[in-house]
Amino acid sequence: MTKAAPKSPPRAGLPPQERTKLNEVETQEWLDSLAYVLTDAGRRRAAELLEDLDHYAYFHGAPIEFKQNTPYINTIPAEDQPEYPGDLELERRIRNIMRWNAVAMVVKANKKSDGIGGHLSTYASATELLEVGFNHFFRGHGAGPDRDLVFYQGHASPGVYARSFLEGRFDEARLNRFRRELSKEGEGLSSYPHPWLMPDYWEFPTVSMGLGPIQAIYQARFIKYLENRGLKPQGDAKVWAFLGDGEMDDPQSVGAIRFAAYENLDNLIFVLNANLQRLDGPVRANSKVIQEFEALFRGAGWNVIKVIWDSKWDELLQKDWGGHIVKRFELLVDGESQRYAAFGGKELREHFFNTPELKELISDWSDADLELLNRGGHDVHKVYAAYASAVKHKGSPTIIIPRTVKGYGLGETAQARNVAHQVKKLEFDALKGLRDLLELPLTDEQVEHLDYYHPGPDSPEVKYVQERRAALGGFIPARQVEYPHPSIPTGEFYEEFSKGSGERAVSTTMAAVSILSKLLRDKQIGKYIVPIVPDEARTFGMDALVPRIGIYSPRGQTYRPVDFGSLMAYKEAKDGQMLEEGITEDGAMASWIAAGTAYAHHGVPTIPFYVFYSMFGMQRIGDLVWAAADQRARGFLLGATAGRTTLAGEGLQHQDGNSQLQAYVVPNLKVYDPAFAYELAVIFETGIQRMYVDGIDEFYYVTIDNENERQPAMPDDGRTHEEIRQGIVRGLYRFQSAANPGALRAQLLASGPAMGAAQEAVKLLEQYGVAADLWSVTSYKELHQDALLAQRHNMLHPTEAPRVPYVAQQLSAENAPGVLVSVSDYVKLGADGLNGHLDRKLWTLGTDGFGRSEAREELRDFFEVDARHVVLATLYALQRDGQVTGEVVAQAIRDLGIDPEREAPVLR
Repeated sequence: MTKAAPKSPPRAGLPPQERTKLNEVETQEWLDSLAYVLTDAGRRRAAELLEDLDHYAYFHGAPIEFKQNTPYINTIPAEDQPEYPGDLELERRIRNIMRWNAVAMVVKANKKSDGIGGHLSTYASATELLEVGFNHFFRGHGAGPDRDLVFYQGHASPGVYARSFLEGRFDEARLNRFRRELSKEGEGLSSYPHPWLMPDYWEFPTVSMGLGPIQAIYQARFIKYLENRGLKPQGDAKVWAFLGDGEMDDPQSVGAIRFAAYENLDNLIFVLNANLQRLDGPVRANSKVIQEFEALFRGAGWNVIKVIWDSKWDELLQKDWGGHIVKRFELLVDGESQRYAAFGGKELREHFFNTPELKELISDWSDADLELLNRGGHDVHKVYAAYASAVKHKGSPTIIIPRTVKGYGLGETAQARNVAHQVKKLEFDALKGLRDLLELPLTDEQVEHLDYYHPGPDSPEVKYVQERRAALGGFIPARQVEYPHPSIPTGEFYEEFSKGSGERAVSTTMAAVSILSKLLRDKQIGKYIVPIVPDEARTFGMDALVPRIGIYSPRGQTYRPVDFGSLMAYKEAKDGQMLEEGITEDGAMASWIAAGTAYAHHGVPTIPFYVFYSMFGMQRIGDLVWAAADQRARGFLLGATAGRTTLAGEGLQHQDGNSQLQAYVVPNLKVYDPAFAYELAVIFETGIQRMYVDGIDEFYYVTIDNENERQPAMPDDGRTHEEIRQGIVRGLYRFQSAANPGALRAQLLASGPAMGAAQEAVKLLEQYGVAADLWSVTSYKELHQDALLAQRHNMLHPTEAPRVPYVAQQLSAENAPGVLVSVSDYVKLGADGLNGHLDRKLWTLGTDGFGRSEAREELRDFFEVDARHVVLATLYALQRDGQVTGEVVAQAIRDLGIDPEREAPVLR
């Protein structure tokens, strides 16, 4: 073992000056020794020595302070850069053409329609980042299993459109309809990446800040999932996500980065465009945002590649033997950097090169020379080197952090200015300056008219971009939907659920899990089912699935679980089918989106079932649900333990009375609140058929409760099962008719957990001489949407016989006589939407207000949705209809023990 260091260093007694001089000599000797090792044995050996020294120092009580940051220079040294494979001059001309056309598109749109918006500065900063990718890295559909997925910065969309114009995919007329999608002249271009609006072009909506990063992570993970389960051939596909430094302030941007490292997602590459500015000004004016993100991602286990300085800086760094520039880099803050980008060489000379040593380094440089000192993200050599390194890296995800200038090349109006993000227009002089900078053959008149520049279909520029894309597998962005339509189970497969549960009490949550379990066993469709849970499998009764299908883990199971040997043993496997995401609703929803869009991205029709606490669903993941709708995701979202009064004891934050209403606003989201197991079976069967066989771009939110009750059989009263099935799908059907219809009639509407109260109310009403039919409302949204469409049709066709909405047909006074009363475990507004579409008023009961920690019976009394309040509402409706007196209602209040002076639950 190496001899231990002395406890009392002899030099401690030296005078300060001598000690300082000795330290300097000693430091230089160590540096010279390291330089020798670097030259003679290479960097790897030097690193080994430094690591051994670090261990030695730690062992002897002199630990080196851990630093998550490397020096503020490029990660890849100049001598390690690979040769650039492209035609540099031709690519420079191509970038200039696209810079101009992107600007012309936005400025022209705003001249035509003031305030239509658009962004110039993001693409101006990201042009080199995107073009190096388009020309040399991003693989299209023709690459098969090696096809890449690319998440573009939303604000850079004009530049992506400009490239498609040069490639011949769009014409000038299409560019002229940027942000004018309702033009009668033809198809427009959406403001940002929106697959719903441009389904053959865009794949991922990214402009809602923070959603791109988390979705990219889970898309990369899902590729591994598909490959490990044998649903997709093994390939070398990468997921590229282009992000903004300001965007990273959103918690969703960084909330899953540790997960990406844990999953060893070496197929994931973040390109964090550090132009140092967000919407209102600098991201981190008083520090360096690149260093902040390097520390964050290195600490999370990512491979970090910084691209800070361009090749011109290499000239100074190579002759700066004293390391003065690197020391000056460390003192630099982003607010200072912005001034250099805005004001140029003179500013650099006066304020950056501000020491005798630095002044000496540039003594023979002019201000024009200093103007050439640029940021690394605008140097294609540096960007290519970073990309080439990233695609070869194994074992962990990579983040590339290139330093760029926001509004690069846009002149004094926008370049590096705080207002850069908001600039939509450029004046004539600025446009002429841009034309000259880009060296484009446009006349002043063409500049004034904002003409696009296209060198012609046979030009070297066009041929080059087309050839590069052909070599990489075809044009992108491009969304191509081709997948094998699976054979799905129907009819007899679901028959057991139409027979009821007999004497066995079962919740609709357990019924849903039973259907899911049976689907997993199906030989045709079972392999495509993707169960997803956020650490609640036992809560939802899904733990029995774990030993059968396994939880997906890229590592497999490297340990013996504590319940090894039992029937319910915890099982992780490389080919596991369930995604157990831990306590992250956002992460689980991002997984659901990846699975729900695999039919389009990978040609694999996976069917995700994401089961979550309903209260922790829509209001937590609402933005991701909207993104799922935009990208035409398919599958099922199951809001378990749903309803305001079913989750006994949990209280305000757990009890859901809102999610049905929150889900309502998503246009292509079907929303159901079934009461019975057979209704669930019909909804699942119909949804799978519509989404995966008929190819309809919709998805389903279904609330399921945790209250164990005997599940009835599908009604057998002369109607065919198909008639009842149609009612379930359309949102309403008569569950049972009144036994002894008399003079006083009522129609009770109930759904989900409220069905029990309605059934009890039917019996109580008989004591007051009221005969009530009971209707199951599976979807107020379906009923309301159908009614609104009928209303719209009638308004637009005033001379035709009016259409009658489905709900109005079913609940007409002729078909369903008496007063109408609905009861729901959700807020009243859901049912209230039907008022105005019926031939008489619908009286509604619901659970408006905050939840409480209580038992079910007390909760239903508190929210006034129990059987007693259903009876009261029915009698009051009859009073308002002139069929009973107020004394009858008052007597019922006394009979039922209702306190008329109690404060409304919504106020408590």
